[in-house]
Formats: sequence, C-alpha cells, structure tokens
Amino acid sequence: MKKALLFAMSLTVLFASAACSTGGGNAGAPDASGEPNKDAATAGQPVKLRIAWWGGQARHDYTLKVIDMYQQKYPNVKIETEYASFDDYWKKLAPQAAANQLPDIIQMDITYLSQYGGRGQLEDLKPYTQKGTFDASSVGANTLASGELGGKLYMIPLGVNALGATVDPEMLKKAGAAMPAKTWTWDDMEALGAKLKANGKLMMDYLRYDVFFPYYLRTVGQKMYSADGTSLGYADDKPFVDYFKRYQKWYDAGYMLSLDKLAQKKSTPEDDEMVLGNSFGSFAWSNQYVAWTAAAKRPTELIPVPGPNADKGLFLKPSMGFSVTKSSKQKEEAVKFINFFVNDLEANKLIKGERGVPISSKVKEGLKPFLSPEETKVFDYVAWAETNSSPIDPPNPAGAVEVEKLLKDLSEQILYKKISVEDAAAKFRKEANAILGKNKP
Repeated sequence: MKKALLFAMSLTVLFASAACSTGGGNAGAPDASGEPNKDAATAGQPVKLRIAWWGGQARHDYTLKVIDMYQQKYPNVKIETEYASFDDYWKKLAPQAAANQLPDIIQMDITYLSQYGGRGQLEDLKPYTQKGTFDASSVGANTLASGELGGKLYMIPLGVNALGATVDPEMLKKAGAAMPAKTWTWDDMEALGAKLKANGKLMMDYLRYDVFFPYYLRTVGQKMYSADGTSLGYADDKPFVDYFKRYQKWYDAGYMLSLDKLAQKKSTPEDDEMVLGNSFGSFAWSNQYVAWTAAAKRPTELIPVPGPNADKGLFLKPSMGFSVTKSSKQKEEAVKFINFFVNDLEANKLIKGERGVPISSKVKEGLKPFLSPEETKVFDYVAWAETNSSPIDPPNPAGAVEVEKLLKDLSEQILYKKISVEDAAAKFRKEANAILGKNKP
C-alpha cells in the first residue's frame, strides 16, 4: 500500500508539471501551413490520462507495468491510476459519475453498460474503429459488437471468458470424491457438497446471485430479461422457486459460507475460500483462474459449471472492457491507450489473458509460446466453451443494477428465513417488473 501511495503521489507531481507546460495546446488545431497537427502522443505534446479498474493485486501489478511500458513509448503521456476490488470500484465510480468527474478510461462490465452508456456518460467508440485509432482488423465482428448498446460501441472488450469453476483436486481426493465430469449436474454437486461437509470443508463460498441465477434460467430455456428490457424474461415463478429452494437447502446444510462471513469478503483472490484451503472450488469466470491459482499456490483445475443443459446456459462473455468517458478531454489519446492494451503483443506478454482470452487473433496466436500451463488451461477451456455454449444475451437493460440489488436482498432474506422462497419469487417479479417497466416508451 505504501508503494502504491508513493506511486500515486509521484504521479500527482508529474501531472501538475505537465498541466503547467501545456500552454493551452490543442492536438487537433491546424499548424502554420493550415494542416492539422499530428495527435498529441505522436507530436509529443503533454497528455494526462486517468484510468480506473477493479481486480486483485496480481492484476494491479501487471497493469501498472503495462502503463509504464506505454509511458516509456510515449514519454509525453502521464497516466494516473485508480483501482479497487470489484464492489468497491463501483461504489467509488458512482459519485464520480454524479459529479461529472469520471476518469478518461474506465474498466467496464457488461452489467453496467446500460447504466453508464444509457445515461450518456460513455463515448461511442465506433468512429474510432472506423478511422483506425483502434485497430479492429484482427478482432471478430461479433466479439466487438458485444460492447455495443443501441448501435453504439461503448466498450472495447479486453477479452472473452466463460463461467467455470477453479477447483482443488487434492481436496476432492481426501474427501473420497472423483473429479466431476464436464457433464456433471446440480444433483452431482449436491452429493459432492455432502462429502466435503463430512470432511469439514465447504463446497464454495457462494454462487453470485446476479451471475448464476441468469445462468440457471438459460439452462431451463428462460431469460433473465425480456428482449425489449421492459420486464423479466421468464413466464412464471417456477425457475426462481426451484433454484432458490436448492440454494437454501445447501446453505442450511453448511455447504457454503455463512452470510455474516461472506459480508467481510472483498472478492479478491487472496480472501477466497478455495484459495484459503477451506472450500473445494471457486465458481466464477474463466479469466480468474490464473490469479486464483497463483494465490492458492497449489495445483488446481478449471472445470465447467453444472448442468443439465450447461451448453444452453454457457456463453462467451466479454470478461470486461475499457470505455472512454464522455467527459474526457483526451478521447483520442484514451482510445490509443486501449488500442495498445489490446493489440500490442509485448504488453499482452504481461497481461497473458488475465482479463480474458485476448480478442485479437494475432495476439492470441502470438502468446501461445509464452503461456504457462495455467494460462494454457484458460485458453483451452474458452476454446472448449466456444463449441459447447449458446449465444450471449443482449446487454442488461436500464434498471438491471437495481433489479440485481433486489435479487441480492431477497436471496439474503430467504437464507435468513425472513421470507419464504415462494413469497420472494412473487415479490421479485412484482418489483423487478416495476423497475423495468420504466423502460417502456
């Protein structure tokens, strides 16, 4: 923390000196010949960028190295960094957005794309791809389109991933259980939970409410949201009741972390129950596998999440992306940094797919000789998921964050026995539809 503080303080001094030396220059202003000047990064005019992201310590460390690499390539560019754990990140971003003081570049999750893009707080990056500021020549059209909302490209994906489970094979062995097959089911998982509990271990800390309930809905042929985003996407409460009755059963049996202990978690690798040796697995996105395994400091495996019909539930998702904020005074320069982050092979030798399997086919191919066994497992798993999954749903509609908070609150009330699953299902439907109904024309 001290090193990070000193780093931030030193950047502040650099920014101040850079600001004093700009002389009010404009990178796009014409020169004496009447021709437009070159961009600031090329022309050497001082540029200051702010960038924010979430993640664990390993992500922070290599991102700072990539930023340093960029600043060495363009000495006139100084980049101020802000980072936090996932939950804290969004808590910090909200007041910045309200005050119109967002960083130039923000790491974006598809869950929040409607919230920020729909409020006019993000720049449409499509024109920057069309003129080549961001080189999309080795990026699949569908992958790039996953960052779109309403025909505008509000996010450049940094990688793709799929839901999976980072699991401890040695713990399974000690519990007298075999490694689950790729076609395992919720029933198989429940039986495994009983064996682990008998050995004093957990199955997992928890299944994230806003990720695994929508996944379950997909496996039973339903959707979380309607196509037009004005209501929930499923027709009755049976999926909700079935899912949360099973979840409640597991919680009551002690297969998962208690809510009071869960509330103390920061969603970083270092405090994950699998990493700490207390649970069989950590159920999350495939791009987290390397960091979680590194933190665990012991062999792990990456396996699919349970079915049945996992191929209907699974999809390739933009692991996260970079967005440029509408309030940025350096939009062109911000896009150039994103282009470097995505397309530069040397930079990606540091990143190595930690933010998801790279979207550039050239980078992905160029990285293969440099991958560790763990990183290779992630690339192989995503390749497997690509042929054992279904198309991704559209970006979450406006109001989705509020709906997910409602789902979280009700799921906790269920586990605390403050409401029945049936009553929670009815309440969720009524209140979620009221929230989403605001999207109607």
